[in-house]
Amino acid sequence: MRLLALLFFIPFVAVGQKKQITLEDIYKKGTFRADTPVSFVSDNSDSIVNSFKIKDDKGMELDSRDHLLSPDQKKILIFTGREYIYRRSSKANVYLFDENTGHTIRIDTGKLLHTTFSPDGSKIAYVKSNNLYIYDIATNAIKAITTDGKWNSIINGNCDWVYEEEFEFTRAYDWSPKGNYLAYYRFDETNVKEYSITFYDDSYNREYRYKYPKAGEENSKVEIHIYNVNSGSDVKAEYEQGDIYIPRIKWTMDDDQLVVFWMNRRQDDLKLLLTKASTGSSSLLYEEKNKYFVEIDDNWRFMNDGKHFLFTSEMNGYRHLYLYSMDGKTKTQLSQGNYEITEINGIDETNKRIFYTAAWPRPMDRNLFVAEYGGKKPKTTTLTEGQAWHKIEFNAANTRFYDAQSDLNSPPVVTLKEIITDKKKNLTAKLVQLITDNSRLKATLNEYEIGKADFLRIPNNKGDTLNAFMIKPPQFDPAKKYPVLFCNYGGPGSQEVANKLPRYYYWYQYLAEKGFIIMSVDNTGTGFRGEEFKKKTYLQLGKYEIEDQIEAAKYIGNLGFVDKNNIGHWGWSYGGFMSSLAITKGANVFSAAIAVAPVTNWRNYDNIYTERYMRKPQENASGYDDNSPINFTSLIKGKYLIIHGTGDDNVLFQNSIQMVKSLVKSNIDFESFYYPDKNHGISGNLDNTTIHIWTKMANWVMKNLGNENTVRPAGERKAF
Repeated sequence: MRLLALLFFIPFVAVGQKKQITLEDIYKKGTFRADTPVSFVSDNSDSIVNSFKIKDDKGMELDSRDHLLSPDQKKILIFTGREYIYRRSSKANVYLFDENTGHTIRIDTGKLLHTTFSPDGSKIAYVKSNNLYIYDIATNAIKAITTDGKWNSIINGNCDWVYEEEFEFTRAYDWSPKGNYLAYYRFDETNVKEYSITFYDDSYNREYRYKYPKAGEENSKVEIHIYNVNSGSDVKAEYEQGDIYIPRIKWTMDDDQLVVFWMNRRQDDLKLLLTKASTGSSSLLYEEKNKYFVEIDDNWRFMNDGKHFLFTSEMNGYRHLYLYSMDGKTKTQLSQGNYEITEINGIDETNKRIFYTAAWPRPMDRNLFVAEYGGKKPKTTTLTEGQAWHKIEFNAANTRFYDAQSDLNSPPVVTLKEIITDKKKNLTAKLVQLITDNSRLKATLNEYEIGKADFLRIPNNKGDTLNAFMIKPPQFDPAKKYPVLFCNYGGPGSQEVANKLPRYYYWYQYLAEKGFIIMSVDNTGTGFRGEEFKKKTYLQLGKYEIEDQIEAAKYIGNLGFVDKNNIGHWGWSYGGFMSSLAITKGANVFSAAIAVAPVTNWRNYDNIYTERYMRKPQENASGYDDNSPINFTSLIKGKYLIIHGTGDDNVLFQNSIQMVKSLVKSNIDFESFYYPDKNHGISGNLDNTTIHIWTKMANWVMKNLGNENTVRPAGERKAF
């Protein structure tokens, strides 16, 4: 009878057990893939593409998934064989399909960059071999706008490496509103020093050389040209020359008015120059100076009325919204308060409304607001509320929007909402339709052991409190002591502690199931808490950031359920810089660290990013040296793993090589691993790179940070 009862009970226990997350679930099977986000489709390109079997000039059917529709929605550019170059740039074979004729032609030979239609759809501009071209659709004629393009010397219509990476754009030309002009960048990078990367994909290897201006080194000389499409004349925009940047150009609604954004090398003085397209002459439209630096973003909008421009600025301590008249007579601040605007979502000039997202009511949250500017005073209304993360996308008419709402423990619930105006002209957002509640993913998550994430506020020694989150093991027992892994990025203006599923969430849950507490702390210098908190790290990157991580680790170490002798730190890129500081300057607190693709000396990084926060090494040598991990390897007491891709064009492999040389010189035991030919992202599904690196790091954490309450890696000699 007793045996029968025991056998009867076993199946019920099995049914009640939760699954364990595997790395194959995360990186191979797509087990935790969320429903595809929805967006408003502003054209009928998919219906056109699906209505025709589009073939190339040899009669072979084209894969038309990668395409661009013309403004009149009658022609389509189809891109095949797309080849990615750097973070934002790519080139592809380009075909033009005309719905009216049903014919397809190839636009030039070879692969082209930045292929776009003119505003009236009659012409196509593109970049090839560092030169800018215009293709006339009616005549099939190609005209070279520039002819002096040369690799590692002259670039027309495309960014040099550092502009693409740090000013975050790659197509360096723009059509005027009516298409009469084409404004374009010309980079002369002749005097910029080259960096060489060896790729191990050939019997004798392959060397790739490109221009990489490091901190304190010479930049490209930049000219802005304005080409008259009708006359063929070309003029240069007039502005103060010298050691300067042109981080943006933007057309106003006037076809003869281009705005050139001029910035000095220190990036603490920004001027907007209103430039005549016909002559290149300019006048000052706006200037902003800052005791630290002025950040460049894409929130600048030149209004359809031709009389105003909209932008965001930190001029009053927090990033807020401003509306200025072009003549300089009217200057209006549309939002105010101790919170930051993160995005402009839509502009309704007819009803004089600006829709924007703000980090409110907490820096970790995002909510939608509308600012109405038609009355005597701007009126601000909240359209979403609560401690949540709202990702917003409006339709073209700014009457409806998709709202993807999530929090620290939940995938997004996507709804469609409509802007409603009541009789008193108050605005609200009305629910129209539930698009997806991600019920499939939620049901899947319910099958697994998932640790709950909680927000914390941790004091530092500067009088601030730091935002943090903690994920505890699913079967958490406060009587046990658990090792802790700090997961940190920490760079200027960044944010990891946000009210949505964290980046790398499922890898964190995998480790939590193995008995680790996961911590993430947004240190001094991170974003959305005002200018002073963010810019406090000016001239000494790494100092306050690592002090905060050390203070947070000490604070957590005093909790009764934490094994203070097993606190580790992990990070990638800037986070790898932080992890390298954690195991050196934080040697008395952190017992293990993994640094992936780390900056180990800011002298090795590019000048636009580094000098924005540090100025030149020639001006601030101690700021560079006092917080470079390569200068403190002798302090290491714990375990250290450094990982890098040998083909990293961003954070150069040289950083890890120099760190290793310093470790050897200090006679420090460490581990290193490199991924041949991989860039900064170190990824790849076909060659197993993605699952390999995440498995390697997880196993290393379990082996070097674990204790009696954690799981050891299975088959320690195998990567997975």
